[in-house]
Amino acid sequence: MKKTITLLSLFVLIASSCGVKQTRELLTSGDYDAAIRNAVEGLQGNKNAKGKQDYVYMLEEAFAKAKERDLRDIQGWFKDTNPKNLEKIYNTYVQLNYRQEQIRPLLPLKLLKEGRDAQFPFEDYTDQMVSSKNALSKYLYDNSKALLVTKDKMTIRRAYDDLMYLESINPGFKDTGKLMDEAKAKGTDYVSVYTKNETNMVIPVRLENDLLDFSTYGLDDKWTVYHSNRVKGIDYDYGLIVNFRDIKLSPEQQKEKQFEKEKQIKDGVKNLLDEHGNVVKDSLGHAIKVDNMKTIHISIYEFSQIKSCQVTAKVDYINFKTNQLIETFPLASEFVFSNVYANYKGDKRACEDTYYSNFDRKAVPFPSNEQMVYDTGTDLKNKLKDIISRNKFRR
Repeated sequence: MKKTITLLSLFVLIASSCGVKQTRELLTSGDYDAAIRNAVEGLQGNKNAKGKQDYVYMLEEAFAKAKERDLRDIQGWFKDTNPKNLEKIYNTYVQLNYRQEQIRPLLPLKLLKEGRDAQFPFEDYTDQMVSSKNALSKYLYDNSKALLVTKDKMTIRRAYDDLMYLESINPGFKDTGKLMDEAKAKGTDYVSVYTKNETNMVIPVRLENDLLDFSTYGLDDKWTVYHSNRVKGIDYDYGLIVNFRDIKLSPEQQKEKQFEKEKQIKDGVKNLLDEHGNVVKDSLGHAIKVDNMKTIHISIYEFSQIKSCQVTAKVDYINFKTNQLIETFPLASEFVFSNVYANYKGDKRACEDTYYSNFDRKAVPFPSNEQMVYDTGTDLKNKLKDIISRNKFRR
């Protein structure tokens, strides 16, 4: 038990030593806030223990240096008068306040050798946080309104992000929510999706509807919306066209084949005989029994129904603003109808168990050409979704 306690104490000492070393490295490298976080964590528990004095000294030093640096930076940003510095000023006042709140629960902290409390000159930054937030809010609001007048969607999206940030720091500021809705509508790319049939066959309406049902694709993102039915009043940016180029249908085929199988199976037991035909007995005089094997046979008559359909298409990306083809992607799918059934004569145990289900099947009507084309739809839809997921209109 004593050995266990000693090892535990040693482990705690090593861990503490590593924590102090890391905190000192952060302090000397100028990463004051990380040093403060480490020191605050290290002082949890018995904060006045001798082994934690290094943390107290480093916390005092890191706090003083971080405060001095931040106030100096704020003074420089005010002198620069660049409105883009308003966010830095606000965030720095927030950080100055947050840093104090990290340390406040630990106070007072004793410096045992010097017989004094560590010094942390706290300030009330409430007025500065409010005034800098209001100045930043006004700048973000006015600048975003100016950006919304432009026609460049990427610029409008930046305005939306600024308005989102404004709403997070100052909820309900003026009509920020209304401007966000405006930015969302103006910054969104609207894509018109439709099909073209360049084959000599009629494309099943069900297939077209399934392919164009983009609600099941889950592809709409923050800035891209796909419409299979055009909405009045929307100025579409892009077109996505699924061009059916060729449809090949094989003739209905029915094939027959006959084959034989045999297998040896156990059919009870029999006496073991020696080479002279005599019964072999064990040491107690009992006849030795062995499996009685027999060969069984089966004649199988197998019938196969096969019909296939190949659909070849391409996906065109069109820029409606320039009426230019952006890119083309191949799209193809194949569906094979197959029905195998069989009957037999003999003992079906002579074939594999996995083949038994064929004996339960019967001939079925071949699907129509329209049904075959439609049945390619699931694979076509998955491949179309993959194309769109991998190839965005804006890159």
